[in-house]
Amino acid sequence: MTIYIALLRGINVGGHHKIKMADLKNVLASMGLQKVKTYIQSGNVLFESEEGAEQLGKKIEDELNHTFGFPVPVVLRTAEEFQQIINDCPYSSDSLREGESVQIAFLGGEPTREGIDHMYNYNSDLEECKIKGKEVYFYFRKSIRDSKLATQLSKLRVPATVRNWKTVVKLDEMLKL
Repeated sequence: MTIYIALLRGINVGGHHKIKMADLKNVLASMGLQKVKTYIQSGNVLFESEEGAEQLGKKIEDELNHTFGFPVPVVLRTAEEFQQIINDCPYSSDSLREGESVQIAFLGGEPTREGIDHMYNYNSDLEECKIKGKEVYFYFRKSIRDSKLATQLSKLRVPATVRNWKTVVKLDEMLKL
């Protein structure tokens, strides 16, 4: 069995696309996924399955669309991939000052070189990113809310969902339980 982390994009944001975590857990369990656990309302799910990531991600997206009536992009990572993502983070969260944050955009595919270069053009003294594989690591010296860099994520032309460092660390802790 492979342990997966599913990161759902765009649910329970601003009162739109509401999914109760208990309902989400039940749907995934009814699909045959094992040991399903959720974390907070933004769509973070841990589970086990014998299926491969590619077909499993599509299968989950189809079932969520069928059950809840709207598309929900799903980004999957194995426990091993998730640990590597944490190890690869180029920014230290230990020395963050008030208002600063580290965030990770988990991508649904490999970005193009053109998209990567576009993102790097928006690095500045206030915010920067580093891209490795299918992750974009962000360091914000001020709030992400006013970020010009974060708004460029769509230029990578792959689905993406962003999690703050606190959530990433909590999911890692849950993997180890």
